[in-house]
Amino acid sequence: MSEILRVEDLKKYFETKKGTLHAVDGVTFTVEAGKTLGIVGESGCGKSTLGRVILHLHERTDGKIVFQGEDISDVSPAKLKALRKDMQIIFQDPYASLNPRMSLGNIIGEPLEIYGMCKSKEEKEKKVREIMDVVGLASRTYYLYPHELDGGRRQRVGIARALILDPKLIVCDEPVSALDVSIQAQILNLMMELQKERGLTYLFITHNLSVVKHISDDITVMYLGQMVEKADSAEIFKHQYHPYTKALISAIPLPKYDAPDNQIILKGEITSPINVTKSCRFAPRCIYAKPECFNTEPQLEEVAPNHFVKCHFVKEINNL
Repeated sequence: MSEILRVEDLKKYFETKKGTLHAVDGVTFTVEAGKTLGIVGESGCGKSTLGRVILHLHERTDGKIVFQGEDISDVSPAKLKALRKDMQIIFQDPYASLNPRMSLGNIIGEPLEIYGMCKSKEEKEKKVREIMDVVGLASRTYYLYPHELDGGRRQRVGIARALILDPKLIVCDEPVSALDVSIQAQILNLMMELQKERGLTYLFITHNLSVVKHISDDITVMYLGQMVEKADSAEIFKHQYHPYTKALISAIPLPKYDAPDNQIILKGEITSPINVTKSCRFAPRCIYAKPECFNTEPQLEEVAPNHFVKCHFVKEINNL
């Protein structure tokens, strides 16, 4: 597999009244074409901001973004418009991301009009109906409006809109978190089928570890703007080396009435992402923290083949 996306030391800071908020702070990873990278972490860890910075919905503060071998860190408006054909996003809230004044046909077909890809209304309608069939939307819904659909079908509209330009990379920003469990399974299976058929590459952003295990090839765990652990999906569910990842995995409910309660309860105050110091940001909540953790920022270290962890005492904690 060839590399389709690489980000190097990517940073995104926001200026607030209280100081500089470090939303994304030094994230580095690569994604192979046709694969899915899951990005997980609790609310406020910067995972959605990371996806939006890659797509230039937010402009980066520093770092490098390379897409299909081309540096797209700084692009002109014309170049960005061209990139949009290959880089799309599925938003978290399928209702808020759809224009309530437009019918489904117009919502899905709008990208075709923006890029002048159809010579007539008939050609546009044909392509829209084809993609609606692909994502499981009945042809009769073409003239309906978003408020006339349930959440699952609204999200299918969002997926159809993202697919209509035949992109190479799709950022999936918690695309099933607003849906019922049964509908979640349908949407996930649909996305995996489309990936196989079209060779799509996903950045799958979520806080649901059960979901990310189901769909991802590799998983990145984020905490307060930084990547703290990265490995392939099977490995990270088998061996967690960072204390934060251990706590996340332990919180997954087991489908057994007599399952032991091994959940790790995190205590302590969450570090402020504003005006951060050079320290481990997880240290105030870590039971293994030592003075060094509060004074020096750890570096990402490969502790096993393709398994990276950001922790001063990872080897000591895990007896490596």
